[in-house]
Amino acid sequence: MKKLLLISLAVLLLPACADKKQYEQAVLEQMQKEQDLKDYKITPEYMTKCVVDTTAQNMPGAFPLDPNRMTAYRNYAKMLTLTSSTDPKKAIEELRNDFGSAQALSDAHNNYTESLMECYSAVISQSEESVKEDDKKQ
Repeated sequence: MKKLLLISLAVLLLPACADKKQYEQAVLEQMQKEQDLKDYKITPEYMTKCVVDTTAQNMPGAFPLDPNRMTAYRNYAKMLTLTSSTDPKKAIEELRNDFGSAQALSDAHNNYTESLMECYSAVISQSEESVKEDDKKQ
């Protein structure tokens, strides 16, 4: 009985992890294109972790492995890869349907953008504090 429960749990968790990884990969691809990261010498991986964690705070779902959260990860990843779509108009319609409405899609985009700005602010602030501490030591 325990083995059956463990197998069932594993079957549920594997796709959930894949959805989050897909979203992380989409964010990483966006971060690798950001010139500001290069200018401030911020690694795309560090910024990706910040953005994924920050957006997750405002995504649907009560906990990380909630099915609603997994759907949100999938939808957010799809939203970030919209520019690579061969038919952007059709992709936007699909996203509206996936998110439930045009307003929900807009809210998701705002969540991503606000998270990105929060992360820029936090990371740049941290790097400036590090420079000040280094200057004091010298």
